[in-house]
Amino acid sequence: MRLLVIYTGEYGQRHLKNLLARAPAHWEVNSWRAVSHFPPVIDDPEDFLPSEVPPSDLILSFAEVKGVAELLPDLARRSGAKAVLAPIDNEDWLPRGLARQLRNWLEDLGVACATPKPLCSLTERDYWISRRQRLPYRSPEIAEFARYFGRPSFTFTVDPQTRLVLAVAVNRDAVCGCAHFVAQGLVGVAVEEAQEKAGLLHHHYPCLASMGVDSDFSDTLMHVSGNILKDEVWDQVKPFCRIQYLIPGERSEN
Repeated sequence: MRLLVIYTGEYGQRHLKNLLARAPAHWEVNSWRAVSHFPPVIDDPEDFLPSEVPPSDLILSFAEVKGVAELLPDLARRSGAKAVLAPIDNEDWLPRGLARQLRNWLEDLGVACATPKPLCSLTERDYWISRRQRLPYRSPEIAEFARYFGRPSFTFTVDPQTRLVLAVAVNRDAVCGCAHFVAQGLVGVAVEEAQEKAGLLHHHYPCLASMGVDSDFSDTLMHVSGNILKDEVWDQVKPFCRIQYLIPGERSEN
């Protein structure tokens, strides 16, 4: 699969670096650094497009300015892309209204589009756009990408006697690489402490999703991202945890 990564700054650079390091060998990853300043109205997208666009199957937009979204239909046409992935990790970069327009523009071109909010909510079938709504998609290109990058997925090896984490395999990484960072930090941790430790490691990476409260989640997207990762860790360690129950109205014999 041929990928074209569009970026403008540190957020996109981190994603690109992780893709180049961990993408499957059969993927071809190209990139283009777009300009960071656009006029209020883009009269002619050609003024801001690269002179050459490599043939691509999937475009990944990690831009930190909303003007890039208006270039994506032209980039899709010129590259022959069948799908576009444009995450919302910050509403200043891709507001929800513009994301909806982008999906419609690309649908008119016969190009699939996913706008996961946040990016690490992406699975092989759907993605979040709010706390109560997941959008399904039909795109073999996006699904192929989501096999390897999106909502973090782990397989834990735990010592049943000591209940310490012996190893953590990453089945699907976050696009930024956070899942591998967290996995390394959880080796040797007690299962009861793994979920909290994962949350701390997520913040230390650090996550680059927005720290402003998002009205679709009534929380910051960074916290939403952290909770996604912590939920995945809990699913792995829960069978090994000793859960204590308190029965109201009964006294302890001690």
